[in-house]
Amino acid sequence: MKVDHPRRVRSFVRRPGRITTGQKRALETLLPRFGIPFADERIDLDAAFGRQAPRVLDIGFGDGEALVTAAARYPEIDYLGIEVHEPGIGHLLALLERSGLTNVRVIDRDAVDVIASMLSDASFDAVNVFFPDPWPKKRHHKRRLIQAGFLAAVSAALKRSGLLHIATDWADYAEQIEGLLATAATLERIPAADLDDERLGFRPPTKFETRGRRLGHEVVDFYAKRSS
Repeated sequence: MKVDHPRRVRSFVRRPGRITTGQKRALETLLPRFGIPFADERIDLDAAFGRQAPRVLDIGFGDGEALVTAAARYPEIDYLGIEVHEPGIGHLLALLERSGLTNVRVIDRDAVDVIASMLSDASFDAVNVFFPDPWPKKRHHKRRLIQAGFLAAVSAALKRSGLLHIATDWADYAEQIEGLLATAATLERIPAADLDDERLGFRPPTKFETRGRRLGHEVVDFYAKRSS
């Protein structure tokens, strides 16, 4: 008997953004160097980066400016970025070529798919989710990336005591995230003061943050560690 499975609600829409000639060139020539093709198999991160090192998963890196800033500041850390917006990926790739950085890899795919199919449990020291799409209309809140199931999947990808760092400038999204973290079985909130000297807690300013502050939005950072 055929069973109909419900369609998963995606947290993004692939909008046909304007892509520059340079971004298109970067996608064509640099993605083979820095990209990891999506596949239904676990990534060997040591092989992908060519070394063993602390690892950060950056989900939805936007234009890549903040990711490159972090990677340049901490070359001893490896960063795996996930994004679906091609102009942003192209921009990041161009920045990587210009800077000569070798500690960043990129996957062009929905983060939910990547976590489910490609990431081994307990493989990252930190996971960053900076300014995910707030989907401000109430009827669209079901599309928000930060949901209970997503937090459980992210927690599984973290090493024991690994750091989850989420930032948003939307007040009602912050309230939702706070409630979800309070009930997450394997995540424990930690205060920002505990991360003053923690390189894995570093968050460079992003254009989304700048835009939000200009509109009078308060930016809220959430920190949690995998507790079990």
